[in-house]
Amino acid sequence: MAVVTRLTWSEEKSLEKMLGNVSLRLLYKSSVHDSDIYSMNEKCTHQGPTVTIIYVGSSVLGVFMLRDHPEVNDNLKRANPSFYFLFQKHNVTAMKTAVLETETKINSGRLVCYSSGQEVFSVHPGESSFSMDDSLRNALGIHFRSGSKYLECEVFHVEGIGDDINYISKITGATKHRKSLLVELRNYKPCVDFVSEIRILLLGPIGSGKSSFINSVKSVFQGRLTRQATVGSDVTSITEQYRIYPIKDGTYGEYLYLPFKLCDSMGLHEKEGVGLCVDDIPYILKGCVPDRYQLNPSRPITPNHPNFIASPSLKDRIHCVAYVLDINSINDLSSKMVAKLQQIQKEVLSCDTACILLLTKATNCGEFLQDKYPNMDKPMTSQSKLMDASRMLNIPIYNTFVVENYTSEWELDPVKDTRILFVLRQMLRITEDFFEDLP
Repeated sequence: MAVVTRLTWSEEKSLEKMLGNVSLRLLYKSSVHDSDIYSMNEKCTHQGPTVTIIYVGSSVLGVFMLRDHPEVNDNLKRANPSFYFLFQKHNVTAMKTAVLETETKINSGRLVCYSSGQEVFSVHPGESSFSMDDSLRNALGIHFRSGSKYLECEVFHVEGIGDDINYISKITGATKHRKSLLVELRNYKPCVDFVSEIRILLLGPIGSGKSSFINSVKSVFQGRLTRQATVGSDVTSITEQYRIYPIKDGTYGEYLYLPFKLCDSMGLHEKEGVGLCVDDIPYILKGCVPDRYQLNPSRPITPNHPNFIASPSLKDRIHCVAYVLDINSINDLSSKMVAKLQQIQKEVLSCDTACILLLTKATNCGEFLQDKYPNMDKPMTSQSKLMDASRMLNIPIYNTFVVENYTSEWELDPVKDTRILFVLRQMLRITEDFFEDLP
């Protein structure tokens, strides 16, 4: 009978994402194999990078080791770059991590990890117990006592890692940067008292990824993939209503609405009478169009409509427009579509509305696993495409961003999350500049 992990399928896939899109193969399971260091050693040595996991109540505590599992008869401490992590069952995205320069050794029937000569973590398979020092316990927010018992110990081989001594810093960098962006956005407040929430309108051709970006943002804050905004690849727009989507923060189980909203509309089409009617855009920008208004490509809203908002306040209007373009199709846009986008941009500028350019469907966001988190404003793709898009709409290159939405995935990816959060933060910062220019 096959030996299976205690991790759920979802938890295992999320952990693989957290470790840099690797694959995990179970080597040792204490409840199936003998619960002693010799059985663990037999299954796990000479396997390369490993993850050792212990289950303590509803918590999952683990250590990733880049080098081979130590051997029983080796009396020397061997350098083994490691990082430690803790998450609660069914909530891998809230993982806490700690990175230490570690040496490992088998000592008195235990797997022991040392840092600066001091024992920081150990697992005793024969007694189903573990211990850790106060510094590591505090870093992970653990309140277990030394010598605490665990329910199960599992060791996995980590497949898909190259010979890279900087691998630890790369995979933990995604998680750290993601956390700092989440904290900043959760604590965000508009800089002016008369606007309680920022409204960001997404505009772009049909199928460019507007609704997918909204779903991606909502997914990151809810800690799971969600598909509230309808997406598709039809030649006609899937979105038929003007929608204002609040962003709900539910990562830690307490659902709170954040002070920014994303507004979705019909996609643009080069033909008249198809897609979003350009005459609707000024009213949308000014806040005259209500949520869930049924858009009509051939008949724009008028002040005579019963749901028309005749006297919108500053808080009702659009504060930032994000043009959304498929990065792979920029040079394929027809002259009519380019002319329509430029016409819309003139209207946006006349309304003194902040604007940015968002290029979607990038497939190389994984470059940000390569220690580039401090430089996320730098292009991830050919400079020529960015310059072409920037010139087309007369939007500065520093207000042009690349993002990879969630489309067909089942689980969140910390690298994608980080890029999505970074772009959202930049949208809010650009909007703050708009508020500075208000009379």
